[in-house]
Amino acid sequence: MSCMQVARVLQSYLDGETDEITARRVAAHLEDCRRCGLEVAVYREIKQSLARHEAPADEAVARLRAFGETLLHPDRGDDADSGAQPPTSA
Repeated sequence: MSCMQVARVLQSYLDGETDEITARRVAAHLEDCRRCGLEVAVYREIKQSLARHEAPADEAVARLRAFGETLLHPDRGDDADSGAQPPTSA
């Protein structure tokens, strides 16, 4: 799977709402793709913040927006591998 394909189903995958074949394909992609792995960390941080009824960290929201921009404008380059780290839990 490509990053674009994973991005389309990532939220459903994290919520356990994908079929078994898709789940396996996404999991295999996440094992090899640092960029998408970082996005999983961001989604989980935001979900945990919302579950605690807290506002998500500004960094997590900014990272998610940046990821969305790379999906909309892939020709602008990939800054996701420039050393960005997943957000840490508070």
